[in-house]
Amino acid sequence: MIKIKIAVCIKQVPGTTEIKIDPETNTLVRQGIENIINPFDTYAIEEAVRLKERLDLDESFDGEVEVIAITMGPPQAEDILKEAISVGVDSAILLSDRAFAGADTWATAATLSRALEKTGDVGLVIFGKQTLDGDTGQVGPELAHKMNIPFIGYVSEIKEISKNKIKVKRLAEDSYEIFETRLPAAISVIKDINTPRVPSLRGKMKAKKTDIPVWTIKELDISPEEVGLAGSYTQVVKIFIPKMVHDVKMIEGTPEEQVEELFGELKRNK
Repeated sequence: MIKIKIAVCIKQVPGTTEIKIDPETNTLVRQGIENIINPFDTYAIEEAVRLKERLDLDESFDGEVEVIAITMGPPQAEDILKEAISVGVDSAILLSDRAFAGADTWATAATLSRALEKTGDVGLVIFGKQTLDGDTGQVGPELAHKMNIPFIGYVSEIKEISKNKIKVKRLAEDSYEIFETRLPAAISVIKDINTPRVPSLRGKMKAKKTDIPVWTIKELDISPEEVGLAGSYTQVVKIFIPKMVHDVKMIEGTPEEQVEELFGELKRNK
């Protein structure tokens, strides 16, 4: 019997658009802010569950599909994994260790890829197109590079999937493209791909009873130099909100005089 594992990489983010910054530490103030699943990741979760349901109904597919959610974060990130289980994900893994703190996208991709390798036999990795806090969209392609597998971004529809290949429709700048690639592979999805479901009562009960394993740097058997701040090629030196300065000058006189003075002001200010 064939077994396909579909992994969904998700992230916990602040559930607000009103971001506050600590002027002393130049970091986001997270106290008192509810954390949620990154909204773009809910589409990735839904698509993974739909793929499982599609393959379970496919008479030509003789196999079993398992959907695994994985996140890297502090202990409270367990909450979003339980939420993923409540909507149909089979199991989940939390990557949590102080050594992972301060990771940029490259170090994050290194940690996630190592976890997926430890999980074994992952056929498809699904990401949301980006996160609300980082907004880079880089972890997916970097993980694919680390794992030496194909990556397709901005997927709006999974047209076909089998045990060894996948065919998708992706959004380009001003058109759509159809790509087919071998499995294993990684993709990122956009919100056009589906409408995420709400958890059922049975799903909530299952999530409540599920124990989420926590993998630290020890379980991953990865060098401390490859993860967290030590494994990051980039560091955030400062985060700040730009100051908006509105300097208004009224120009008076005849229309001709106003045009002449405005032209002079624009020239002086380059």
